[in-house]
Amino acid sequence: MTKIDLSKYQNQLSRKNQIARFIWNLVWAIFARPLPRSIGNSWKLYLLRIFGAQVHSTSVVYSTARIYMPWNLEMAEYACLSPEVDCYNVAKISIGAHSTVSQKSYLCAASHDISDPKHPLITAPIVIEDQVWIGASTFIGMGVVVGQGAVVGATASVYKNVEPWTVVGGNPAKFIKNRILENE
Repeated sequence: MTKIDLSKYQNQLSRKNQIARFIWNLVWAIFARPLPRSIGNSWKLYLLRIFGAQVHSTSVVYSTARIYMPWNLEMAEYACLSPEVDCYNVAKISIGAHSTVSQKSYLCAASHDISDPKHPLITAPIVIEDQVWIGASTFIGMGVVVGQGAVVGATASVYKNVEPWTVVGGNPAKFIKNRILENE
């Protein structure tokens, strides 16, 4: 059995980054988390902007959403991070217009290189295009692009890109059907 000395592992995030995340978490916990969504959404967006997020004034972020690095968050008009979404955005995460990430979903823009004995951090951005619905308790992995109009079913685990206007589900997520909008 191979033994590897992991005592030489170095945290790849700088001390400055760690301090900024500490301050961010403190600010969010005190000034945003206690507020219900119906009161203070514009205040929460303001706090996110102070820390470098690019969020449209019509975006919605629930108080219980966890945002790891707000400076790596981009949300277009009417984009929504629902309750208890975990946005682990070590790399940029972009959420397009009229897209919703439903409750308890996990957006994970980082992992570790398992082929390196030190397991260094690796990152890749996540892009959720316009008119997308990410169902509840979904996992979206690093480097994934969810195409325009796609629907990711609840509890799905997405490791590869999702084609526009499709519905996917399962673990790993697989094509279920095309999404076709019917006229009223």
